[in-house]
Amino acid sequence: MLLTFVRRGPSKVEESLMVINWVFWQIGSGPYLGGGFGHFYNYAPIKIKYAIDRFSMETKRQLDVLERRLSGKDGRGGGKYIVGDQYTIADMMIYPWYGVLTQGKLYGNAVEFLQVKETYPKLCEWAARIAAREATVRGRKVNRTWGEPSDQLWERHEASDFETKTQDKIGAEKKSS
Repeated sequence: MLLTFVRRGPSKVEESLMVINWVFWQIGSGPYLGGGFGHFYNYAPIKIKYAIDRFSMETKRQLDVLERRLSGKDGRGGGKYIVGDQYTIADMMIYPWYGVLTQGKLYGNAVEFLQVKETYPKLCEWAARIAAREATVRGRKVNRTWGEPSDQLWERHEASDFETKTQDKIGAEKKSS
């Protein structure tokens, strides 16, 4: 499946390999952000300074890797997206972890604690670009059970569900019945 998507994505072999590299980077890095930093910073019942410091530094290192990539400081030219100027599955996989964090939507005040806005401007621009995509807006509603009722689509079976089955509309139907 991944290889099929990559074949339809970037046209050059080198770009396709970069997409795969970044997909695997996300698979290996995401657990440190969520299971490490997110857990000890936001969810752990006992705050352990060493664990918070350790995973904060690792998260900042990962954010720096993304910032360097997007700004071209990694020696590969940068671009609007993770692999240059084309939106790929690498962006789709990295955004829910790192993009949402940079927008302040994960782990309480983590965006301030990690000094994301001041330190990673290209990453923040990238996250805003992805967040503005219609597919991202719609996709973030699916299976969502928290937040504004208009942003919750508990089950999606067809495209029209976005217009008729969000919790604000279902709740309104129940009240009027």
